[in-house]
Amino acid sequence: MLDLNIKTMPEFVLSPKSYDGEREVTWCPGCGDYGILNAVKQALAQLKIQPHQAMFVSGIGCGSKLPDYLKANGYLGLHGRSLPVAQGMKLANHDLTVIATVGDGDGYGIGAGHFIHALRRNSDMTMIVEDNKVYALTKGQYSPTSTKGWVASTTPDGAIEIEFNPVVMAIAGGATFVARTFSGDPKHMAATFAKAIQHKGFALVDVLQSCVIYNHVNTVEWYRPRVYKLDDDKSYNPRDYNLAMTKAHEWGDRIPIGVLYVDERLTYEEQVQAIAETPLVKQKLGGYSKETWDEFRASMM
Repeated sequence: MLDLNIKTMPEFVLSPKSYDGEREVTWCPGCGDYGILNAVKQALAQLKIQPHQAMFVSGIGCGSKLPDYLKANGYLGLHGRSLPVAQGMKLANHDLTVIATVGDGDGYGIGAGHFIHALRRNSDMTMIVEDNKVYALTKGQYSPTSTKGWVASTTPDGAIEIEFNPVVMAIAGGATFVARTFSGDPKHMAATFAKAIQHKGFALVDVLQSCVIYNHVNTVEWYRPRVYKLDDDKSYNPRDYNLAMTKAHEWGDRIPIGVLYVDERLTYEEQVQAIAETPLVKQKLGGYSKETWDEFRASMM
């Protein structure tokens, strides 16, 4: 008899092309999302994560289309609601590599409440935020990370609110891995994504990216002379909370990219006794037959 046990099947040789989706990519030419998509593929291939082992969750927005363009498991949910879904998926199946891909408006605006609580829960997942400092999909409104004074369609006299600093919030809120990278540096992006995915716990990667249509201030040309890599400073210790906070506040003429902060703490899944050893997906069906469960699942779809 043919044995189709997945554990006995040889792994496919992986490359970034292994994750190429079938749908046409419809981002604007020059959008930083292209580089982010390619860097995600490179990170998955580097870590030898098979397409069926990855689960991408997103909300609504330009960057949130990313799961559509990948050959991997994907779930496109509501605006700002990707993190609860992603955490639920990790609770159900610990073996999945769960990655939420959202924009700054999606993740830090309407999803801000979920963001804060995800930090303290420390589920074993990665949150990649394509931070272009604008609501691009809906024609250029200012977002939570837009700079004070920024002129947009909804702020013709300039935004009067100060900008939200996601990496400061993440460190203060309890994230165990906080990083920043730049869409104009593909190698740095791929390496940073790989480190975040490998980390056991909640990992945030804030990606400084350009929007070529609606943000003519924070362009690739604006970022390139300002960003500098923390890896180049051999004395930098990402486990030093106070030092990480200092770097997280740094913005303007010099902007640090790389791993800002790392900590170790039990994950949320490890502390839920009912699933700590056996995730839901591997537990018995509670005395009901498979047919009954199949009928119930079909009724919910």
